[in-house]
Amino acid sequence: MKKRIKLKGRIKTYIQFCLYLGALLATVDLALYLFIDYRAGILLTMYLIFYFAITLSLYFYNKPVIMNELVSFATEYGQIQRKLLRDMDLPYALLDDAGKVIWTNIAFENMVHQPKGYSKSITALFPTITKDRLPNDSDVDEAQYELEYEGCEYVVKFKKISLKEMAEHSDMIDAEGYDGFLIAVHFYDETALHIALQEVDDQSLAVGMIYLDNYEEALESVEEVRRSLLIALIDRKVNKYISALDGISKKLEKDKYLIILRKKAIAQLQENRFDLLEEVKTVNIGNEMAVTISIGVGLDGLTYAQNYEFARNAIDLALGRGGDQAVIKTPESITYYGGKSQQVEKNTRVKARVKAHALREIITAKDRVLVMGHRNPDADSFGATVGIYRITQALERKAHIVLNEVPTSIQPLVDLFRNNPDYEDDMIINSQQAIEMAGSNTVLVVVDVNKPSITECPDLLRFCKSVVVLDHHRQGTETIENATLSYVEPYASSACEMVSEVLQYTYDNIKIRPEEADCMYSGIMVDTNNFMTKTGVRTFEAAAFLRRSGADVIRVRKLFREDALEYKAKADAVSQAEIYRDSFAISVCTADDLPSPTVIGAQAANELLDIRGIKASFVLTDYQGKIHVSARSIDEVNVQIIMERMGGGGHLNTAACQMEGTGLAEAIGVLKRTIDEMLDNGEI
Repeated sequence: MKKRIKLKGRIKTYIQFCLYLGALLATVDLALYLFIDYRAGILLTMYLIFYFAITLSLYFYNKPVIMNELVSFATEYGQIQRKLLRDMDLPYALLDDAGKVIWTNIAFENMVHQPKGYSKSITALFPTITKDRLPNDSDVDEAQYELEYEGCEYVVKFKKISLKEMAEHSDMIDAEGYDGFLIAVHFYDETALHIALQEVDDQSLAVGMIYLDNYEEALESVEEVRRSLLIALIDRKVNKYISALDGISKKLEKDKYLIILRKKAIAQLQENRFDLLEEVKTVNIGNEMAVTISIGVGLDGLTYAQNYEFARNAIDLALGRGGDQAVIKTPESITYYGGKSQQVEKNTRVKARVKAHALREIITAKDRVLVMGHRNPDADSFGATVGIYRITQALERKAHIVLNEVPTSIQPLVDLFRNNPDYEDDMIINSQQAIEMAGSNTVLVVVDVNKPSITECPDLLRFCKSVVVLDHHRQGTETIENATLSYVEPYASSACEMVSEVLQYTYDNIKIRPEEADCMYSGIMVDTNNFMTKTGVRTFEAAAFLRRSGADVIRVRKLFREDALEYKAKADAVSQAEIYRDSFAISVCTADDLPSPTVIGAQAANELLDIRGIKASFVLTDYQGKIHVSARSIDEVNVQIIMERMGGGGHLNTAACQMEGTGLAEAIGVLKRTIDEMLDNGEI
């Protein structure tokens, strides 16, 4: 790189000022010759010769001396600057345009434990600072990154220094011949600041709520004289646990507590995976039913009021998912803990009666009712829509069932109503027709699903102002918001069971046709695996009501007889199952030539539970470019939280998920890793 030092600016003018005066005198001398007196001109000419001789001698003699003085001053000034930079407490270094260290100060050398003169690449010291992260030849002159080094947290700032610009800003040096650039790097130690901010964050307050899930049922299971003792033991358990975390617990009602904790205590609860859920279950003074609790926590809100609102939403989610679990809600995320036990079935039908009366008022206030279930519907979804259709007809309102594609699994049920003179031709419509009918005078009833993205027509939720939700699946993060009426009961065996109860209270002496009773009965049978899972007293009461209304077990069984190819595909999936970690059955359903392979996969998952020692079963099906995972369990494993981890959801014992952009082998690997992680963390 060629460098030439030339004088310029004021100092150059100052040194050459005598020559400029000589030139002015020469002009005056010429004027004397021409206009005044040549003798005066001769005299001034002699003076000019003497003047220029002295001036030029001094100029050529003093110029090197002055240049040396300037260089000495600049050197001394640079040494002072260099000394200041060397002794500066802030770690500082200069890099060339390739990222190589060319100069360091003492603080930098002490930080990286390298001697003076270190000249390797900055990447050798800090692997995360690669060449592409440094300011380069582009317009980017500055960059800033966070760096952790030897337990300290730094903010690293890079600034590009152009050599040409340095020369241009100099009053003494010409910029000609300068090119390239250097990179100045500063390290700001913000460890103490981060510790202080973390401490402030840890001390911020979080609001929580604790509800007893089965307060009334637990009290009824113990003799009356011991009930007060049971309540006192539960109160003591909760208060002692919260006090140990330096928190405050206040009992609001007989089965509700408000808790105030520091955020640091919430982190400790998360680390212990909310073991309070299990500790409360140990309270036993002869009660046949263990007490379970639900916990909702609000964090990181802008105000205490917002944290309280988050806590209310979190406890609603915990209860909607069946209780016996903790939910933490923040502005960015919702986290679930627990949820390992089945929610206790309520013996009373008061809630069903209240919801039925509310549903009746909503329907009678509108002219039209649209009913839809979930995408790729099953017998429970379609049977529940038929039940709502019957309620609407009894209330003398127009009703339509939204159904696009009909899977082969429910084709026999749909055929009971199509081309049936007892039912209108527009009883079953598609999504486009439903959207055209939607309006302010239309109510939309969603059954067997509370996740808007997997409904039969998600867009329909935007066009209908009045929305009613009836579902038995546990709620997840994605829910149907602003529903006029929401009736979600995870303890129910099926949506058809819930609709059967509502149907009995909506209209006095309602008459159900045999086809409708068969549909609803078949929905209960499918979701309970022929009354083998998730059945309770109210399940059999609903089935008895449908039997009295004309449901025939033989007809229903004939409707669900399997095709020979489907039976073989299911048997093949069962025979190829892999037993993973001695407790989990994983298989693949290869039913490409069948119209509804996902249904076959779900049936195969149910069959795998009959194998001794199997706690949960998973069957993967490659269908329509997606990997469909059907998960089933009996009572020991909550497959819902496993499927939620993989992007799906469902019920405690019945869940599923869909995976896009992946193959079967990769999907099985993801499933196994998920099971491993959750087992290692004690989540299942």
